[in-house]
Amino acid sequence: MRSGGPLGRAGLALLLMAAAASGEQPRPSVVLVACDSMDGRLTFYPGNQTVDLPFINFMKRHGTVFLNAYTNSPICCPSRAAMWSGLFTHLTESWNNFKGLDPNYTTWMDLMEKYGYHTQKYGKLDYTSGHHSVSNRVEAWTRDVDFLLRQEGRPMVKLTGDRKRVRVMEKDWQNTDKAVHWIKEEAINLTQPFVLYLGLNLPHPYPSPYMGENFGSSTFLTSPYWLEKVAYEAIKIPKWSSLSEMHPVDYYSSYTKNCTGEFTKQEVRNIRAFYYAMCAETDAMLGEIISALRDTGLLKKTIVIFTADHGELAMEHRQFYKMSMYEGSSHVPLLVMGPGVEEQQQVPNVVSLVDIYPTMLDIARIPVPQNLSGYSLIPLLREKAENEVSPRGPRPSWVLSEFHGCNVNSSTYMLRTGKWKYITYSDGHSVLPQLFDLSADPDELTNVAIKFPVIVHSLDKKLRSVVNYPKVSSSVQEYNKRQFISWKQSLGQNYSNVIANLRWHQDWLKEPKKYENAIDKWLRQRV
Repeated sequence: MRSGGPLGRAGLALLLMAAAASGEQPRPSVVLVACDSMDGRLTFYPGNQTVDLPFINFMKRHGTVFLNAYTNSPICCPSRAAMWSGLFTHLTESWNNFKGLDPNYTTWMDLMEKYGYHTQKYGKLDYTSGHHSVSNRVEAWTRDVDFLLRQEGRPMVKLTGDRKRVRVMEKDWQNTDKAVHWIKEEAINLTQPFVLYLGLNLPHPYPSPYMGENFGSSTFLTSPYWLEKVAYEAIKIPKWSSLSEMHPVDYYSSYTKNCTGEFTKQEVRNIRAFYYAMCAETDAMLGEIISALRDTGLLKKTIVIFTADHGELAMEHRQFYKMSMYEGSSHVPLLVMGPGVEEQQQVPNVVSLVDIYPTMLDIARIPVPQNLSGYSLIPLLREKAENEVSPRGPRPSWVLSEFHGCNVNSSTYMLRTGKWKYITYSDGHSVLPQLFDLSADPDELTNVAIKFPVIVHSLDKKLRSVVNYPKVSSSVQEYNKRQFISWKQSLGQNYSNVIANLRWHQDWLKEPKKYENAIDKWLRQRV
């Protein structure tokens, strides 16, 4: 494969002989199911009261659930780049949905293949550069421009089919079917361990064609079959700050996501209900994989991991989508079951998606590179393994998430440790930081940064020891401007027409000259 080719037959034979001679158990197979946009809080109490997720519950009964698992960047491509590389976003330099890993980057799956695993992947990968719409990348590049334009359709719901309509997200079901077929026809006959990856689009909202040709994805779509799995009475209607009291970055996000208009409680409740129904459909796909492993007798020798690239705000903080460090967006599901994994265990430690890479290598008994940002989850998963420490020292008591893409007009950094969540922006002083006490304020409604300056200072110092974030923010600003200039030049005479008809066209076309002038002014400014 890309990473220097698989081991030669002789090398593999030696590896297997060495394992047999040492009396080690055979290496387990691994299945990773990664969905898109699932709020991790739905996998434990009280979030799990809103919707029936039987296969997530099955994994909890027969395995371990992480109560504080986080994305390293709350948007598709940068998050997946972190998961497949084991490196923080400022190290991968995956600044937006267009910029991910180099196509020949050595992932954990490449290494597992090199060390004798059979590898198979289906569905959404999205960790390499060059994908997503032109609109998406131009919005990210121009986030420092002094204008405010709606970039998304207003979030809405749509019911499709009847009570018999189970397969709403056809593409995901097709990929699930392929994975199930592979387990039943191929995996069952393998003499070597395997690693199978299934990437799902759900519960990501669907495109909204009414927005025009460059539509956003703001439609929460499901069928009555899935909507009946939702407990409407348990749905919390989130509290909102008034627009004038919002943090300036939140206001920009809410505006560009087309959420600053009026919403009735019923609209908000429906958006949340339809989102939860989409999560129930996602759970059913996970169930197909678990059932296929059980039916073939492979479940008892396979480690199953379920997670997501990021969450979904579903109208919390007057926003939908992700791109935020609030819990709905940054908190991801992470459940693991299989041989050697403690059953019915809830792990309170903070962990993040960069931990997947060293965990995969640990499962496969492959030496773990020292330069990774993540730490193996195996010591947390094993029975009575609290005292195990990796050669790199103990797991840190914090996790890092960062965001540099569209819908947010500043690079954002989040350090989560103990009961605290510290969020800082840009250079650390031009935008007010936020501090939340998640034990007293789980909904993150009260910024206590001014009240606890000593805590802020301490957490900021810790953050700067991990990443020189003012320098990274400046690098991103330079990158954005460079990319935009290059794109503009590539269009020549077509520039004015193309930029006017991106996702923000409904606002742009009202005053096109005003917005072009704002960009020209930005281009003249020095970073």
